[in-house]
Amino acid sequence: MAWTFLTTRGLDGLAARWAPRLLAVSALLLVAGLYGGLVLAPTDEEQGEAYRIIYVHVPAAWLSLYGYVAMAAFGAVALIWRIRVAEVMMAAAAPVGAAFTALALATGSIWGKPMWGTWWVWDARLTSELILLFLYIGVMALRAAAEDPRAGARAAAILALAGVVNVPIVHFSVEWWNTLHQGPTVTRLAAPAIHPAMLAPLLVMAAAFMVYHAGAVLLRARCLLAREPAAALAEEAA
Repeated sequence: MAWTFLTTRGLDGLAARWAPRLLAVSALLLVAGLYGGLVLAPTDEEQGEAYRIIYVHVPAAWLSLYGYVAMAAFGAVALIWRIRVAEVMMAAAAPVGAAFTALALATGSIWGKPMWGTWWVWDARLTSELILLFLYIGVMALRAAAEDPRAGARAAAILALAGVVNVPIVHFSVEWWNTLHQGPTVTRLAAPAIHPAMLAPLLVMAAAFMVYHAGAVLLRARCLLAREPAAALAEEAA
């Protein structure tokens, strides 16, 4: 009974029950985080009000990496154990992760224009993040291009696993190379180089984005299952 979520019917029930709740919680956290970041947090001495874009940019960047690792993990399960639910979750996670990656790139460019004087530079962090977006798109394209959905899912899973090598490159690029992008301020081993009044709403926003990611992936998984009822019924009958 505890493993019913490994069936398509179980996943559909899980998504129906939890997706709306997760999305509602994420909305509440989003309101709290934006109010704390845009209203309550003090103005930065060096960047002025422009720094406030971090309350969207930084959580989006974190979720772009987290989402890719989650997608690749589902892909690994799908490849090793041939579990269709893992294939569905991988397919559901890809566009959500791609959206967070695109949001991170867009907000980074908006911040970079007043800080660097240009919308884009071929910086190590920006370039590796752009490659991450292309990997997400590649996973979606491979799955969609195959005539056999199961074969497409396997090909997409292989690409997702191969692309995992880019995740640490994105994360450590500001430490491995001399880049324009600022170094880590929250995730470094020493005390975060950010005022607690600024850090608190940032963490709330990160929680909001993470909860939203979970809810959106479950909701999309349910949509994917609804599009393939014959395959789902065949699996349940097997």
